Amino acid sequence: MGSKLVSSLIRLLFLGFLALIVFYGDHFGVSFDYPHKGLFDNVYVRLAKGCLLLLIVIELLRVYYYGVVKNPSPSKLAGNIATLFLPIVLLLVALEIGFMFIAQSQEGGLTMASHIWFERYWPPMTGDYRDTPKTDTLGKKKVLLVGDSFTAGHGLKSPDERFGNVLGAKLGDKQYVTYNLGISGSDSRDEFKRLTKFGVKPDVLVLQYFPNDIEKVAHDHGLVPASFTPYSDIPRAFQSLFIKSYLFNYLYWQFPHGNFAPFDNYARTAYGTPAIINDHLSDLNQFVEYAKANNARLYVVLFPFVHDLKKSAEYTKPVVDFFQKNNVPVLEVGKLIGDIDVKDRVVGRNDGHASPLVNERVGEALFKLMQSGSGVAQAPSVN
Repeated sequence: MGSKLVSSLIRLLFLGFLALIVFYGDHFGVSFDYPHKGLFDNVYVRLAKGCLLLLIVIELLRVYYYGVVKNPSPSKLAGNIATLFLPIVLLLVALEIGFMFIAQSQEGGLTMASHIWFERYWPPMTGDYRDTPKTDTLGKKKVLLVGDSFTAGHGLKSPDERFGNVLGAKLGDKQYVTYNLGISGSDSRDEFKRLTKFGVKPDVLVLQYFPNDIEKVAHDHGLVPASFTPYSDIPRAFQSLFIKSYLFNYLYWQFPHGNFAPFDNYARTAYGTPAIINDHLSDLNQFVEYAKANNARLYVVLFPFVHDLKKSAEYTKPVVDFFQKNNVPVLEVGKLIGDIDVKDRVVGRNDGHASPLVNERVGEALFKLMQSGSGVAQAPSVN
């Protein structure tokens, strides 16, 4: 019995070492490489982690069995401690393995659950874009949608739920082909670079705008938003646990962290500073000139912060005025969704991106706007 206990302890030490490498390999220069790492989690890596935890549990049970149950003269204190903590350890391991397969979209894609979400729902992809390859394009008008995570469909389980896909379905595939050039985290400058590098010239160009598109320009002028550093609000000794554990990482992000007030002040300053807004409008003017040069119709879809439509409209008024002065139709999404309850405007409690309902309204309104040719979208007023 003693030899069996010793062999289990040796295996437990070995498995513990492997677990250290697998879960904390980045501290030792060891990492798993797979497509879209950083955005996607990988189911095979999670399965390996889960199997490793199960093996550790088996050895813990063996140690308890030979060290306490079958031991003729066990230490009473050690036996009581083991009997108390072993069920807790088993429960935590079971929960950890279970949470390795729970997906949840999150605002910035920072969480482990969001990486699982991306792996499960983000494909298909063509290169860096969440889009399907286009083959039957000869003689068809090209519609290019350029934007950030709202265009890419962050939080939407199916690409068909995106406003761009709703538009594409209404346009039909006999005369039109729609390309989605949405990239999460993109801003106006990055979007223009990607547009000009893309191998297809548009007949119709849709630029999706969001109030944080001004950030890089503001940064050039020394204005940086106050940001929250994830996990900084928990003791340093426990931060690694909340970063590496699927269970504790999930629990951590179920609670609010940081607040919107600092960004409100930042946005008002950025959009209200002449030097910043003028440089930003100069960047946006590149889209106007690009559309003219390619004889393409340009439309702008302006998404607000869906939890505060009024503030968003105040921030972005200079942008709306600029496009309207250049005879570019602007679809202000805030005017489409004022009658929708706030919780129904977003995809989830941890993700403020537009819900399928909002995307459906935007796609339909954009289609009507393109069909009317008037540049004026019919929409309910903001409540």
